[in-house]
Amino acid sequence: MSKPLLEFPCIFPLKVMGRDADDFEGFVTEIVQRHAPQSAQEVSCRLSSGGKYISVTVTFVAETQEQLDAIYGELSHHQRVLMAL
Repeated sequence: MSKPLLEFPCIFPLKVMGRDADDFEGFVTEIVQRHAPQSAQEVSCRLSSGGKYISVTVTFVAETQEQLDAIYGELSHHQRVLMAL
């Protein structure tokens, strides 16, 4: 059996990209908070050079692979999200 890629719990930086809108940072952090309510979060944002897109990085303590799968699932199925890494 192969070793898992991550050992939990772990500090996990999640980067989400979308079109720049005033509430995109809050939208992303709300979804992460819903799945990781006990985790302290560090959030940083960066605009694209043209100002059309924004990336939001939320760093938090991930407890399980299932938790990460749920966060990625909700984000990747939302129309506002262009990419989640």
